[in-house]
Amino acid sequence: MHDNENILEVENLKTWFYTETGVAKSVNGISFAVPAGKTVALVGESGCGKSVTSLSIMRLLQEPAGRIVDGTIRFNRPSGPVDLVSASEEEMEQVRGGEIAMIFQEPMTSLNPVFTVGNQIDEMIGLHNPMMTKTEIREQTVRMLKLVGIPRAEGIYKSYPHELSGGMRQRVMIAMAISCNPELIIADEPTTALDVTIQAQILELMKELKDRIGAGILLITHDLGVVAEMADEVIVMYAGRIVEKGTVMEVLLTPKHPYTKGLIKSKPAIGTVKDTLYSIPGTVVSPAEMPDYCAFYNRCGQCAKECRSGIPDLEPFGDTHFAACYRIEGGNKAEAVTGESGRD
Repeated sequence: MHDNENILEVENLKTWFYTETGVAKSVNGISFAVPAGKTVALVGESGCGKSVTSLSIMRLLQEPAGRIVDGTIRFNRPSGPVDLVSASEEEMEQVRGGEIAMIFQEPMTSLNPVFTVGNQIDEMIGLHNPMMTKTEIREQTVRMLKLVGIPRAEGIYKSYPHELSGGMRQRVMIAMAISCNPELIIADEPTTALDVTIQAQILELMKELKDRIGAGILLITHDLGVVAEMADEVIVMYAGRIVEKGTVMEVLLTPKHPYTKGLIKSKPAIGTVKDTLYSIPGTVVSPAEMPDYCAFYNRCGQCAKECRSGIPDLEPFGDTHFAACYRIEGGNKAEAVTGESGRD
């Protein structure tokens, strides 16, 4: 997978959690890349392993319960590539915030309520730029606040998080994320807690900043509308594995995997009136009870007997489009036994 055009390369990543009730295989052998300057969206239902993937990249797992048990995370930084799985904690302290930044879902729980927002951005800049003076750090912070569209940046610099609106707090989080010119930004559901108007503004801001600073973005979301607006490439996860990936046009317009089709079908469309919205039947299998066959089997209306014969591999359906399913024409083959008759 090694390619100098990629800022991040994840190979066979497995992140498991060891609990009293068993081993939860939250991320179970995924491989993908984030090209420099591109936005890659990681999508799926809650519990599919999206956020655990991001925490694995940042090495922010709650150890010893949560561990990366296999795989590599190659970060191709300007000073040379580094495997984040085996990197020392000292190296990770330089990477976090300075070279890879993260925007969390809820800024109110990410910002410290007892410090001003300016103080918190100052700390980030000062940590990664020890040669800068306090005056230079403050000027850089105010510049970042202005860059993300915050009016009266000098006044907001002195404000506490609770004095700002949700949209303004998320702008502060974005300012903090880009303050050290990172090579990669991980955005974990960055607009979920915002109303639709502010959400549109934040998405537009992120697109502008990506083009301005040239950073790659790993966008974690369950909202396909956000994916269509932001992403260049899409990775669909289910039960800790990648079930489909490709360009945003390929995945959203010509989906292959039944799960991807279900996600798209459940998205409400403007101009159509329905009594009830479609939802994929059933629930995601527990990470501690992963079957040794397709994990989507018990929810799939296209299941076949062979779907229980093993876990399907990602098969190509073009140069950039891949899906893991026995029931896709042109991919893995299986005798069709749809509905309940195909299940034990």
